[in-house]
Amino acid sequence: MIRFFSGCLLCLVGWVWGGGAWAASVVFLNPGSAPDPYWNSYSRFMQAAADRLGMQLTIHYTDRDTRMLLTFAREALQGTDRPDYLVFSNELNVAPEILRLSLGSGVKLLAVNNTFTANQLSILGDLRSRYPDFLGSVVANDEEGGYLIARRLIETRPPTAPDQPVEMIAFSGTNTTPVSLQREQGLYRALAEHPEIRLRQIVLGGWRRDRAYEQAQVLLKRYPNVSLIWTASDLMAYGVMDAVRETGKRPGKDVLIGTINDSTAALQALLEGHLNAVVGGHFTLGGWALVLLNDYDRADSRTRQPIGNWRVRAMEIRERSDSARFMQANNQDDYGIDVRQFVGGHSPAGVEYPFVRTEALR
Repeated sequence: MIRFFSGCLLCLVGWVWGGGAWAASVVFLNPGSAPDPYWNSYSRFMQAAADRLGMQLTIHYTDRDTRMLLTFAREALQGTDRPDYLVFSNELNVAPEILRLSLGSGVKLLAVNNTFTANQLSILGDLRSRYPDFLGSVVANDEEGGYLIARRLIETRPPTAPDQPVEMIAFSGTNTTPVSLQREQGLYRALAEHPEIRLRQIVLGGWRRDRAYEQAQVLLKRYPNVSLIWTASDLMAYGVMDAVRETGKRPGKDVLIGTINDSTAALQALLEGHLNAVVGGHFTLGGWALVLLNDYDRADSRTRQPIGNWRVRAMEIRERSDSARFMQANNQDDYGIDVRQFVGGHSPAGVEYPFVRTEALR
């Protein structure tokens, strides 16, 4: 497992891209909002990567508003000042419409985080022939992230009698986005390894603190013996912790809680013992996507091939003993990672290359 922070708190190399080179322009349609800790960190790291790679990056926050996102997409793909590349997520199931808008635009497309669903692919057909400007996708190891959280919760629980089941509830994001579904698959993989854990109910918190809070109020009354709670994002975990406190129980002590996203607040909660498991690192995905775009952009235009589909080994368990160090890294836009050391398919000595190629681009 690659250690992006522990293995990549790299000393800066005194090397600069050739002066006067043409700077590739990139527009990123951020599906979240600027105040959202995850998407803010995502954009900060992506901008730092663009600066290091000599790329021009424009970021549009779209507040999970489909109309706003498509307005920015239309401007980038059909306006007068078009970028070289458009990076987008299929979180709002907008990928087919973005493909349609891109036809004839000359703008190359790259999907991040959430790529096409199986149903969308069955309708769209062969992407390479129908949409030649679609380069591929870059996603995180979300299934593994969901698995790691569940496994750590199960391993951390107090011992119980062999005939006494351990009850769990879970808060997923949505039932349509690949990221959410893959994290759930990781949860179920861990549960299959531990039949003594009884999952009482899984609900869709929509990535929102307020919604997860309201759902947890109901579920904790319905299942008063729950001792493990799995959540797919930190915002939902905060809502769950609020609801647990209202019952008179202590998050992290009486009820063990795990989540995904290593925001400063989540790491602080881990350090203080209110959270028992945190997985993070995937906010770096946009920056890693720019590494692949940079490699593509600098290849010979006469022979280069589409980027294809890649998975980044970004998600890792954050240990409580390392929380302070990770919080300090959160204060740096580049999080101590110099992405230039990963261009051209290379990694620094002793650091694993973060990308794994998945299925070929259809």
